[in-house]
Amino acid sequence: MNCYDDLAYRGLIKDMTNNEDFIERLNAGGMTFYWGTDPTADSLHIGHYSSLLTCKRLAKYGHHPILLVGGATGLIGDPRPTGERSILAVDTLNHNLECLSKQVKSIVGEGTKIVNNYDWTKDMDVMTFLRDVGKYVNINYMLDKDIIKRRLETGITFAEFAYTLLQGYDFYYLFEHENCIMQAAGQDQWGNITTGVDLIYKKTGKNAYAFTMPLILDANGKKIGKSEGNALWLDKEKTSPYTLYQFYYNTPDSKVEEYLKVFTFLTKEEIESCMEAHLACPEKHLAQKTLAYEFVKELHGEEEANKARETSEKIFRGEVSEDMPSVKIKGDSMNILDILVESNLCPSKSEARRLVEQGGIVVDDDKISDPSQIVDKKSFILHKGKKKIIKIEVE
Repeated sequence: MNCYDDLAYRGLIKDMTNNEDFIERLNAGGMTFYWGTDPTADSLHIGHYSSLLTCKRLAKYGHHPILLVGGATGLIGDPRPTGERSILAVDTLNHNLECLSKQVKSIVGEGTKIVNNYDWTKDMDVMTFLRDVGKYVNINYMLDKDIIKRRLETGITFAEFAYTLLQGYDFYYLFEHENCIMQAAGQDQWGNITTGVDLIYKKTGKNAYAFTMPLILDANGKKIGKSEGNALWLDKEKTSPYTLYQFYYNTPDSKVEEYLKVFTFLTKEEIESCMEAHLACPEKHLAQKTLAYEFVKELHGEEEANKARETSEKIFRGEVSEDMPSVKIKGDSMNILDILVESNLCPSKSEARRLVEQGGIVVDDDKISDPSQIVDKKSFILHKGKKKIIKIEVE
């Protein structure tokens, strides 16, 4: 399978520039391309991971990746549909930048070049920016961007509004200085990407290429990301390999084939064989087990994947494993509702009460049905439904 057909099979192309030779160049290999992220945290999450794997796929087909970590754009923050981002302290941003630089290189490969857009914007004065960038971008063109149109009703600051100019200039700078002729990003970045493509053409008369990848949604159609409050981090100190394994093991049948295509390097034939076996005996969760194992193996290595699988199997058999997730809470002879909230298993007491009354909570081997139940133990295994099992330690 060639590069374009592979990406298309996996559902990894949402929009792309309509240059006639783009697909041909994509299949030929040899293009330098970039993907960027702002350092809003000290780790990326699984909302970013499909993009990073796409970069790795492109590298396997002979393209040359540049990973841009936005030290400059991170000082402003790109517009969100829900409102303006919080401004990060410079020290925090620099710490995050260092962490992300190491992380993306470890995922995509040591041959990946890491760049920081602060390096080429820090000395640019306002008049130069307006003359060399702003002069080439029509305000009506900016207002037509989807994310801008959605924010006009609630209000948008000039800093956010100008973000697309900064990202467009990033593409132009890399085009001129790194021979970077393609950009890849999530579909919500299409407006910013095309600003760069347009700027490059107006300033140089040359074509640049771009494509976006669909945002990966959970079974409820919700974006998986930090801003959505459901982030699973790529740093194993923030989210354990076992937690990632369990998340993908619990993938519903409606999403598992899509995730196998996006999050693994299994071939088309291997995925089809896996799904055929899964559909023959869906109660065995063969596709989910394969997805969970391959995900952890690709991100954290075979040893961690084996440990996560063994831990999952032990807990499923009712055994206690030293690698099972645990939570420490403070208290003494606590009410079950307080335990569920303090351990972050439930967002509120009303949700905790509902789960208890529906029989969804088990402490060790005892089902809890009374919301006023006191748990007088210092250490116990708590089951939330069939899928969430953790060890609680009371200090």
